[in-house]
Amino acid sequence: MLSFLRRLFRTQKKEETEKEDMKKFLIVGLGNIGPDYIGTRHNVGFMIADKLVEEQGGTFSSCRYGDMAKVRVKNCELMVLKPSTFMNLSGVAVRYWMNREKLPLNQLLILVDDLALPFGTIRIRESGSEGGHNGLKSISEQLGNRNYARLRFGIGNEFSRGGQVDFVLGQFSDEEKRELGEKINKAVEAVKAFCLSGAAFAMTNFNK
Repeated sequence: MLSFLRRLFRTQKKEETEKEDMKKFLIVGLGNIGPDYIGTRHNVGFMIADKLVEEQGGTFSSCRYGDMAKVRVKNCELMVLKPSTFMNLSGVAVRYWMNREKLPLNQLLILVDDLALPFGTIRIRESGSEGGHNGLKSISEQLGNRNYARLRFGIGNEFSRGGQVDFVLGQFSDEEKRELGEKINKAVEAVKAFCLSGAAFAMTNFNK
């Protein structure tokens, strides 16, 4: 009986230590909900979030302001959120979950599409301007600053004058679709690197 209690105590102590060492991140994929937006360039943040959760064997469940999955990557717990607020109010969801979980800004990562980058290019930054992106504008306004990390996924800018909205809300080309899976896989690896090894490591290894 005594030996059993000792083993039980050691197990509980180990679990408590692991829990204390666990680092939590809020990973937010930006996009718009609804069938009309599935697979569009503006929803690539959702696509990266979906792949990350699928790879880790997680599932999304409905939550306040969106769908969320909680997955573990080594000693990191990732709260992966897809806001249901539509792009222009993304910050409402981000602020709510940051406050609820009492997370510091360095444990937040936004997954977002970017017109200024060639298709499939990844750029991770610890802070910066919104670059005209309404989702990032909403987040900056709600958080009160721009000092949060974002993984920008290039969607290119192959559109004629006045065609930006249709381009962003349109589907990837057939040629892009053939490469999209591989590009998204790379983005997922960048997310994991950010959480496990820090922003500097992720930027050095994925900002190419």
